[in-house]
Amino acid sequence: MKEWTSPIYAFFEPKPLVKEQNGRHSHLFKCASRSCKTTIRHYLDTKDARSTGNMRKHARKCWGDEPVSAADDAKDVNEAHTKVVGGILKNGKITQSFEHKGKERATYSNIPHTCTETRMEVVWWVSESLRPFTIVGDQPFLSLMKTGRPNYYLPSEYTISRDVRHDYNGCLNFTTDTWSSPNHHSFVAICVHLERNGSALTMPLDVVEVAKA
Repeated sequence: MKEWTSPIYAFFEPKPLVKEQNGRHSHLFKCASRSCKTTIRHYLDTKDARSTGNMRKHARKCWGDEPVSAADDAKDVNEAHTKVVGGILKNGKITQSFEHKGKERATYSNIPHTCTETRMEVVWWVSESLRPFTIVGDQPFLSLMKTGRPNYYLPSEYTISRDVRHDYNGCLNFTTDTWSSPNHHSFVAICVHLERNGSALTMPLDVVEVAKA
């Protein structure tokens, strides 16, 4: 129908079912995801019959925030269906072109990385963001990455260290720094220093508490 122009409708079957319940007519919009059986009911005798709040809430839960945001950038429901929903249903990826908006958005695939791709992404992350290699074994990080997918592959700190050394052909210099905290605990930090594109780069590798003598 003409009033169904919101891009959020792209995440549901284009033709809703018409149902009658207790003398009230309603439209049932079925989620377009192949693995989802959820339907959103719109009663036709209410003032908010055209409200898309529940549809948007379900779309974010079922499809994710990024696809919904990408659909919002589309000029209409047809473009959202073709470039966002259609792309995900076809190959798991969002089509990255909304030229009429003149924007560049970061888009994400719902296809998981392979083990090799994960190693590459982590190497890029710790190198560009100056993160210590040991962060991949940090319990909060593991909880963030593995909750809901406990078998998700994450490389060890030793694998990341080896991959970084393999990808860098220059010399690596290492330093240590020790200090005592106000509560009399001693720590030692280990850093690596290197040259990249003519600029000095320092990266912390680890900070450990020194054992008592």
